[in-house]
Amino acid sequence: MTERDVFLPVAAQPSVDALVEQAQLGEELGYDTAWLPETWGRDAVTTLTCIARETETVDIGTSIMPVYSRSPALIGQSAATLQEVSEGRFRLGLGPSGPIVIENWHGAEFGNPLRRTRETVDIVKQVLSGEEVEYDGEYFDLEGFRLRCEAPDPVPPVETAGMGPKAVELAGRFADGWHALMLTRDGLRERLEDFERGSEMGDRDRSEQRVTLSLTCCALEDEAEAKRLAKQHAVFYLGGMGTYYRDNLARQGHEEVAHAIYDNYQDGDREAAMAALPDDLLEQLVVWGTPEGAREHFERFTDVEGVEAVSVSFPRAADLEQIDSTMRALQPR
Repeated sequence: MTERDVFLPVAAQPSVDALVEQAQLGEELGYDTAWLPETWGRDAVTTLTCIARETETVDIGTSIMPVYSRSPALIGQSAATLQEVSEGRFRLGLGPSGPIVIENWHGAEFGNPLRRTRETVDIVKQVLSGEEVEYDGEYFDLEGFRLRCEAPDPVPPVETAGMGPKAVELAGRFADGWHALMLTRDGLRERLEDFERGSEMGDRDRSEQRVTLSLTCCALEDEAEAKRLAKQHAVFYLGGMGTYYRDNLARQGHEEVAHAIYDNYQDGDREAAMAALPDDLLEQLVVWGTPEGAREHFERFTDVEGVEAVSVSFPRAADLEQIDSTMRALQPR
């Protein structure tokens, strides 16, 4: 059975307490994992520590912690600590993010993200093993580092995000799972082939790897408002967050739409960008509707073979009441 996770809101929330309460609600409703992104709001490590202390059964994880904003050794230390405070419930999700975030906001050079991600995964796994880290890479040379505390037991999974074929293949080859985003069902199946190929190349046990699809959802009694929020979210990422999401949609056979959204958004014409995303494609990327309708729509994404979990994500402009409504409407049964 496909697990059902909750992806805590990417947009700024009123307080850490609000995020803790959302994770507690997720636990109460039976969600398997509460994922927290790290963007430009509260940092994931501090917030997840608070969540770990106030929950008991729900798994917690980062989706996604950028590999450019911390050293691999620090990421490993943080993962070990979060595994300790959560008593074995932590999952580490990593990814390169994009040049807008890394260069403009963190002031770091965004170069060769696939290699950087692979080296980070390699080093983090060495750190989490508790053994002395010896690593000679293109970006990192480490020697003599070892945790001064007990190595985590069990070792938390180290998963990666990716949208392009090579990034997804890398996840299958070196990571314990893949985080998928902004994919149609057909596009998801195509990328799953890349993940499976990578898993075979790395001689991995596929049954021990986990594919998680993050799916933007909005379930409200006001169906039109639910649709507006979900569409606004998709257009913001396709048009305003660099070229990765645009190119990801283009690879799935929707190049004209992807570039129309991006070009209009970059020109400052938000209305034209919204109009460029047709309803039939929107339905393939996000879930919206009344609580009953949204649940029926959501179920279409849970039967894709090779996907172990679908994560209920929320539009960036959704308020606390709308988040609560969506979580309750799509809760596991």
